[in-house]
Amino acid sequence: MHQPDTQTETTTCVIAGGGPAGIMLGLLLARAGVEVTVLEKHADFLRDFRGDTVHASTIRLLDELGLGDGFRALPQNKLGNFRLPTPRGEVTLADFDRLNPPYDYVAMVPQWDLLNFLTAAAEEEPCFTLRMNTEATGLLHGANDGGRVTGVSYRTRDPETGAETGTGAILADLTVACDGRGSVLRHAAGLVPQEFPVPFDTWWFRLSRSEDEQAQISTLVPRFAGSEVLLSLTRREFYQIAYFAEKGKDPQLRAEGVESFRQRVARLRPDLADRVGEIRSMDDLHLLDVKLNRISRWHKPGLLLIGDAAHAMSPAGGVGINLAIQDAVAAAARLAGPLLRGTLSEQDLAAVQRRRWFPTVVLQAIQRGLHKVIFGPAVSGEASGPPSPLVFLVRHVPALRKLPALLIAFGPRPEHAPEFARRRQSAVR
Repeated sequence: MHQPDTQTETTTCVIAGGGPAGIMLGLLLARAGVEVTVLEKHADFLRDFRGDTVHASTIRLLDELGLGDGFRALPQNKLGNFRLPTPRGEVTLADFDRLNPPYDYVAMVPQWDLLNFLTAAAEEEPCFTLRMNTEATGLLHGANDGGRVTGVSYRTRDPETGAETGTGAILADLTVACDGRGSVLRHAAGLVPQEFPVPFDTWWFRLSRSEDEQAQISTLVPRFAGSEVLLSLTRREFYQIAYFAEKGKDPQLRAEGVESFRQRVARLRPDLADRVGEIRSMDDLHLLDVKLNRISRWHKPGLLLIGDAAHAMSPAGGVGINLAIQDAVAAAARLAGPLLRGTLSEQDLAAVQRRRWFPTVVLQAIQRGLHKVIFGPAVSGEASGPPSPLVFLVRHVPALRKLPALLIAFGPRPEHAPEFARRRQSAVR
């Protein structure tokens, strides 16, 4: 039997996870001249049924990095204003038209396109290395420096068969966990997140868009019926749809079968009833077990956690990707200098958490409020639609519609690209 090869390597910073936060952090650090290696366990970025939103603060960041023109050339749709249905017609909750152009919208871009684009930009930097099919499996600790994290162990897999092909270790001055809400490195570090109650799960699926529909301006309008909620996001050729129902309802939905689920969708969106047959089986539904949590300490000596590894976000408001990218920018701005000088301390890592703690807590508090006021009553059948006081306010005080748009588009404390990472516009594709 073939035994996997084992090897040990060194770098300055090793990042576990090639999602938006991991790739952005790798790009920024590499532009500062920091040697960085990003480990991504999959063979490619082709994973579907995500929010795939790129927010205004990220678009502005890409402009500052000289990547805005290339980003705008990617296939994408602009999300319209977020509206709520009421018995008296729709009302606008988040009015992006009140924001200053050109950063007055949220773009829907397939995440694989965004990650491939950012990777192409990062690979122009000689200090950047991306290792696909390579999964971080644990933390390494120094023997003589008080248990400081000194890197990661990893395993590689064959992209075709999935068979393990090797194991190894990477020693680094800094290890960054960007490996998602089920973070292996967080578990290895013994960091346990505080969980907040979430009343719903979501089931993602897609339905086609006709040529006429593709020409229409897309708006975000959730649909409520009984104890069900449905929200449609638009891509160029199809709708990416989230069905919300009470947490733990997945076994019941699957037991009822695909025809029953098609009827649910048709009841919520009669205009899509002619194509629910595109849901071929319940296997076409991708369950997201929604979580909302955060760890109280994002760091240990030699280790930093950012993005979902530090704070899993609810899909309410679609702010998770934006928040993770902002974490990466703050981390690069604070840590590039100490990494280059060889003076990195845990105080530097704590400074990153202090910078990003406020926006995390604020956005999670807002999401918890949305769960309690809108989503919880809706999926439990206690109420169908938004609460009347909220509808009254946004209907009669139009200026209030700007605040939700700002929070979605930029979030609290949006970050700017550090000077060392800024470039003139390039033609990266």
